[in-house]
Amino acid sequence: MRDLKQLVKAYDVRGVVPDQWDEVLSWAFGAAFVRVVGASAVVVGHDMRPSSPSLSRAFAEGAAASGADVVEIGLCSTDQLYYASGSLDLPGAMFTASHNPARYNGIKLCRAGAAPVGQDTGLSEIRELVESWTSADGAVSVPALDVKPGSLSRRDSLRGYADHLLSLVDLTAIRPLKVVVDAGNGMGGHTVPTVFGGLPLDVVEMYFELDGTFPNHEANPLDPANIVDLQARVREVGADIGLAFDGDADRCFVVDEKGDPVSPSAITALVAAREIARARAQGEDNPTVIHNLITSLTVPEVVRELGATPVRTRVGHSFIKQEMAVTDAVFGGEHSAHYYFRDFWRADTGMLAALHVLAALGGQGRPLSELTAAYDRYAASGEINSTVTDQSGRTDAVLAHYRDRQDVTVDTLDGVTVTGTTWWFNLRASNTEPLLRLNVEAKDPAVMAEIRDTVLAIVRA
Repeated sequence: MRDLKQLVKAYDVRGVVPDQWDEVLSWAFGAAFVRVVGASAVVVGHDMRPSSPSLSRAFAEGAAASGADVVEIGLCSTDQLYYASGSLDLPGAMFTASHNPARYNGIKLCRAGAAPVGQDTGLSEIRELVESWTSADGAVSVPALDVKPGSLSRRDSLRGYADHLLSLVDLTAIRPLKVVVDAGNGMGGHTVPTVFGGLPLDVVEMYFELDGTFPNHEANPLDPANIVDLQARVREVGADIGLAFDGDADRCFVVDEKGDPVSPSAITALVAAREIARARAQGEDNPTVIHNLITSLTVPEVVRELGATPVRTRVGHSFIKQEMAVTDAVFGGEHSAHYYFRDFWRADTGMLAALHVLAALGGQGRPLSELTAAYDRYAASGEINSTVTDQSGRTDAVLAHYRDRQDVTVDTLDGVTVTGTTWWFNLRASNTEPLLRLNVEAKDPAVMAEIRDTVLAIVRA
């Protein structure tokens, strides 16, 4: 019997095809999704992976068999699926494994209005229902419902998605910019031409051919090895900026005119400043901005300097979106380059963040490196993973080293965060792998290196 607990993660379904799942299970997931969320209609889209069309269609047929009318939007980015869910006010399913290798695929699910579906908001119930239909030999038998089967229809959402994004950021008056875009053979190659078309941008395309086997590099810009080509091309053509999208194009990474990466925390602070100003112009006195606890201290500093309220959350889109709903936050950002917008149904969209950066850059004359310098105030380690067999034991050992110091504070909102006078670090256990993830930041690069090395020595002892 296939272990669905290995397939159904904290926020989505993800695994190797066909070893861990296939069209039969996808059909069952479609039926279970409709029954758990109580949907009379759903919207379904997919990325460019070889297995995506058949898995997506199987899910749609399972949903229809359970009585839901299914709107299939075909090839799309994940944030394009969120747009469809929000604009149509329908629950949605996006078939993608994001930045994972080609043999993987997955499903990102949402309720109507792009509201997240995670373990605590329906995903565990969906898994349990599919498990109840699965026999010991792996066969799946879904009990029929006494309902009229739903219909399957097609709809194109790309132009509407682009128009909605462009209604939120005015780029008509920016100076002309040369922009290198690395789509990584992912869905950015599908969305960028429509969104950027007609703007004062000279776009240099890299790897725009949709190819779910990722022949040029993994579609994971978080790994520095995967933006080397982009950095070189930016320098080669004298571009003003470089943009790299991940496989499903819901995240966007930025490179400045020198070819140097701009940290997602700096982008979070820059976009936060713009969204705060926009909210104020609409009459909002004290806008709120969400940031997870691994973003740079620059982010809450900038938000406070602008007279707005920063709110710190755990890592993960379900926590960000939940807190945005509670606080009516105008914007939220994570260290992993996920950016969330109130005017985009609180969903994450790397494309809208990219438009904000282009508008900020093109609205003044300085190069990007100078523009973002004000939002890059600390030395950061980046996320460092350590493989350990005893996550809690090694975490306790780190705590024992710092607990009795009078000049530090400790909190356990998400893993362990230890904060000194000019530095902090967070140590978190992975939910899916035997890893501890360390992030360190300090005013002084030497202090950052000292804290980083001290914690790693204890973790890896």
